[in-house]
Amino acid sequence: MLQLAGLVVVLILVGGGLALTGGPAAMHALPFELALIGGAAVGTVMLANSPDVARETFAGFVRAFRGGRWKKADYGDLFALLGGLMRAVKRRGFVSIEADIEVPEESALFRAAPRILEDVPARSLICDAFRLMALDLSDPQRADQRMMEAIDGHMDRRLKAVGALQTLADALPALGIVAAVLGIIRTMGAIDQDPAILGSMIGAALLGTFLGVFLAYGLVGPIAARYGQIVEEEAQFLETIRAVIRSFGEGAAPSLALEMARTTLPPQFQPDAASLSASAVTPLSAARRPAA
Repeated sequence: MLQLAGLVVVLILVGGGLALTGGPAAMHALPFELALIGGAAVGTVMLANSPDVARETFAGFVRAFRGGRWKKADYGDLFALLGGLMRAVKRRGFVSIEADIEVPEESALFRAAPRILEDVPARSLICDAFRLMALDLSDPQRADQRMMEAIDGHMDRRLKAVGALQTLADALPALGIVAAVLGIIRTMGAIDQDPAILGSMIGAALLGTFLGVFLAYGLVGPIAARYGQIVEEEAQFLETIRAVIRSFGEGAAPSLALEMARTTLPPQFQPDAASLSASAVTPLSAARRPAA
């Protein structure tokens, strides 16, 4: 994966440079300085955020390297699922999908898209929207408004986590200075030592400043940026659900609602028109087959 390759390059170049130029004193002090700055960084995240946001923030480090949850095949599954639900409503009314949206775990349509079934935000968005439309067919905007609120609520916590990561990146240089000051204090306590010893101690103290700047701009800052991109990609999946159901609620035919949503997707996520047409005929088997 590109992010892992980038991490390896950064660590080799910067770590190699430190090993070659920092000397034994810097390498001896490295674990202590990392523990001090890293521990303080973890503490600031916990101090500044709610437990949910803090957990999401720490998870962002892993998600930045794993990549986004939804792939092209998942969009194919999504269109097959929504197409099956909409066509059932068109043919037999909302009562025909009552069991699907009330107990999706037992629905053949949902089971054909297991990744969507397992994802609580996506599954809930679909079920709640169709449930609201069934209760009040005269006002499709009500379901659209509810979907918008649900997406905003889900994204709020994740965007707070992105902000927390960026705040941490901004704070790391200052935490590095704190570590450097502690090293200088230790050095001043040994002011009567030989210049060679004092030089090593000062170099080790300045390692804190180096680590703070490196971690901020070489690691946490890029991770925060990448995680922000992933959050935006995953929000697009929920927005696609909203776009399809909104068009259907406004009277569009299922095939038209799906096609309008498909054409707005970026090429890397866009199922081809042939697979979408196939799902219109056999939604369950198409949902099980990865999109081309």
